[in-house]
Formats: sequence, C-alpha cells, structure tokens
Amino acid sequence: MHQDILLHMGDPRELEKLYRGNRPTFKTAFNALYPQLKGDPLAEGWYQRLNYSQEDSLWGTPSDRLFVVSASLLAALLARLPDLLSLDKEFFYVRNGGFIVFPLLIAYFAWKNKISRKTGAWLAGLTLAAILFINALPQTKPGDTLVLSCIHLPLWLWSLLGFTFGGGKLKTGVNWLGFLRYNGELAVMTALLLIAGGLTTAITIGLFELIGLHIQQFYFENVVVCGLAAVPIVGTFLTQAQPTLVNKVSPVIANLFSPVALVMLVIYLAAMLFSGKNPYQDREFLLLFNVLLIGVMALIFFSVAEGTPTSKNRTQLLILFLLSLVTLLVNGIALSAVLFRIAEWGITPNRAAVLGANVLMLSHLVVIGVRLMGAVSGKSSLSLVGSTMSLFLPIYSLWTAIVTFLFPLFFGFQ
Repeated sequence: MHQDILLHMGDPRELEKLYRGNRPTFKTAFNALYPQLKGDPLAEGWYQRLNYSQEDSLWGTPSDRLFVVSASLLAALLARLPDLLSLDKEFFYVRNGGFIVFPLLIAYFAWKNKISRKTGAWLAGLTLAAILFINALPQTKPGDTLVLSCIHLPLWLWSLLGFTFGGGKLKTGVNWLGFLRYNGELAVMTALLLIAGGLTTAITIGLFELIGLHIQQFYFENVVVCGLAAVPIVGTFLTQAQPTLVNKVSPVIANLFSPVALVMLVIYLAAMLFSGKNPYQDREFLLLFNVLLIGVMALIFFSVAEGTPTSKNRTQLLILFLLSLVTLLVNGIALSAVLFRIAEWGITPNRAAVLGANVLMLSHLVVIGVRLMGAVSGKSSLSLVGSTMSLFLPIYSLWTAIVTFLFPLFFGFQ
C-alpha cells in the first residue's frame, strides 16, 4: 500500500480508488508516509481528511448544550401546565399546542443565526400576539373558524420558524429549500427518538410491573408528556450538531417512497371509481382526499429539496414528474368537489379555507409540473423546481395567517 500511495500521489482519482478499496489500511499507510510528504497540498488535504475527528462536535458547544437542555426543560414545563395550574386540557392543548415547541425552536435558530434584535423583537411580538389572539377567541360554542384557526396556527408558526432558520433577512432571501431539508432530517431523527423512547417506556413499565408497581399513569403524565415536548428540540440539536447523521437517510427515503406513492395514487384513483365513494357528496371523504393531497405534495417537496441538480437521474425525475401529474389530477378533483359543494349549499368557513388552499396548491403543482418536465427533457435543471418551491412557501404562510387571524373576523366567529 505504501508504494501504491507514493506511485499515485499525483493522481487524485487513483488515490480515491485506493482509499475506497481498503480504508483502514490506506489510512495507516498514509499516516506512516505523511512526514516525508509534508508540504504537498494534495497530501495535506488527505491528511486532514483522514485524521479529522468529529467527536468534539458530536454534542455541540457547551453553550449549545446549555440552550438545548434549558429549552427542553421549558418545553416539558409548558406541556405540564394544564396539570400544574388545573387548566382545561382540551382548551390548552388545542389552542396552545404549537406554542410548546415552535417559539423555542425559533429562539434556537435566532440565536444560532445571530439575527438582529429588531427582527427578534418582531418575532417575539408576533408570537405573543398569536398567543393572545387564539386564547381570546370565544369558547362558549366552538365554531368552524375556531377549529380552522387552531389547525392553521401551527402552520403559520412553522413558517416563522422557516424565516428564522433562513437567517431572518428578507432582502437576501430565505433558504426555504434548506429549511425543507431540515424538516426531512428532523422527521427521521424524531422517528428514531420516538422508537427509542417507546422501547424504553415499554421496558421501564414492564420491569416495574414485575415487582408489583403500576406506574403507567404517573409515567405517561410526567415522563412521556415531557419527553414528547422535548423530542423536536433534541432532534433539531442533533441534526445541526451532526449534519451527517441523517442527511443521507432522508434522500433515500424520499427516493424510495416516490414511486410507491405514484403507484398507490394510480391504484387509489382507479379503486375510487368502483367504490361508490366520491368527494362531491361525502364531506368526510373530501377531507381525507385533501389530507392525501397534502401528504403527496409534501413528499414531492422533500424529494426535490433533498436533491441537487446532479443528484437525481432521469428515472427519478420522471417519477417525480408523473407523481406531480397524478397529484394535479387529485387536486383538480378536490377543487371541483369544493366548488360543487359551494354552488349547492353556499359558502362556509371550511369551504372557503379548503377552496383557497386547493387553488394555491393547484397553481403550485402546475408550475412544479412544468419545471419538472423541463428537468426531464434536459432543458432546465432541478434547481429551478427548488426556486419555484421557495417562491410559493411564503404565499402558503400568508394564507395560513389569513385563515388563522382573519377568518374568525370575516365569518363572525361562526
């Protein structure tokens, strides 16, 4: 190996082949030869690559750890407020569930990105105003606008998180694609943490059961609730402290599920024709239809966000293009069903919200489909699809704000 390294020192490609063929032996041999290779730029680069250790950064800096521990404890405290203050749990969690985690994540990225005090004050003011607004909505007879506000508020907070993640500067643009990648990585890390937490919970309860102690209620009310509140914060910290931990898993999952989703959608649409179910008459079916639409659109977003202009081959681009076409068909059916119901029974807060969302998603899908067609034909790159997504995400944020804060006023708190 020593002779091979010396022989190919002027050829980076051959050195890479040697390294990939037997990494441990290559590292040992290269480190032994390094004293006589000092001064060679290629040798210096290989030495840093082979001997760089990430152990020191595995758990971030001391200030990172302090922030995450403090934020996790605060999230756990917020999650336990209904029990500590004897509050109505349904009222608290339905209206304030998003405030348990999102403000803390916003604060984390505001701190990491060193956003200006003025921007930080605006974010804090908007969050406080949202807390006051959602808790001030009439509670004697919950109506559709209250439900819509409670559903869309976390989505609006999510958009504030994206703004903060991207640096909190509108003039230079927000890194929405990077934010989508972060969400994909966070989803993977959260799933791993939940699996580990579930196994730990089962083992702990089982062990106490063996000695005759029934701790289920205490454990779920204290440990599980607090743990669930802390998971997004811990998961975010791990994805930022160790970006290589899951960043190769998310693209694999996206590429794996894209063809599965395409086949499933085609079969589902065919089965719908024979099932007798249709979104024109069945309100619950229309709701599920829109949930399916949002899920598939999210898969398209993450698939594009996890890729680079050169990371996806023609087959993968073709699958994404076909998936966008089928999703466009699903969106068209959902939109026509909403218009049909409005024409038949009039406008309501729910129908207005679904109509606006469907029109926005339809517009977005058309542009994405055109961009993907260009990428498949080779006339444009995947980066244009990403820029299209970046253009529409702030519009989604605006729509969630309208539904959350203005719909109750427009419809008289119905």
